[in-house]
Amino acid sequence: MKVYNVLFLCTGNSARSILAEAILDDEGQGQFRAFSAGSRPRGEVHPAAMQLLKEFGYATHDLRSKSWDEFTGKDAPALDFIVTVCDRAAASCPVFPGQPMTAHWPVDDPVLVQGDGQRDAVRQAYSALQRRIELFVSLPVGSIDQLSLKSRLRSVPAAAALDQRAA
Repeated sequence: MKVYNVLFLCTGNSARSILAEAILDDEGQGQFRAFSAGSRPRGEVHPAAMQLLKEFGYATHDLRSKSWDEFTGKDAPALDFIVTVCDRAAASCPVFPGQPMTAHWPVDDPVLVQGDGQRDAVRQAYSALQRRIELFVSLPVGSIDQLSLKSRLRSVPAAAALDQRAA
């Protein structure tokens, strides 16, 4: 069975893309391998994101803030999917080798929230990403044509929003 490599991108690679990496590594075991990176990495995982992941029992020992340049070189893993989680990363995303399938799943940056609301903002980002990743891993990735898969991948945020409203 093929394992699909997925790269989540945002600007700072300190919260949103890190959360997505941890969630997909857990939810997609055996089918997906997750990575994350940023256009201007902050150099550390945001403490509130790390705390939430630990609280929920995710493996955090390999998580680190890194540049997307690590995924453009000849030693980089072959990527099957690239998902941007912030508008700035989507607008400036480089071309990655192998023409991976791309999608944009925008999520508000919890790092921008200061004070008491930051913990809730991290939880909201986590919830949005967790639901989208849940929908993503349920896609029949290996058994549908590329055009259908691309359409379904890009519609994940809308489907997640509909699920949220129905709940």
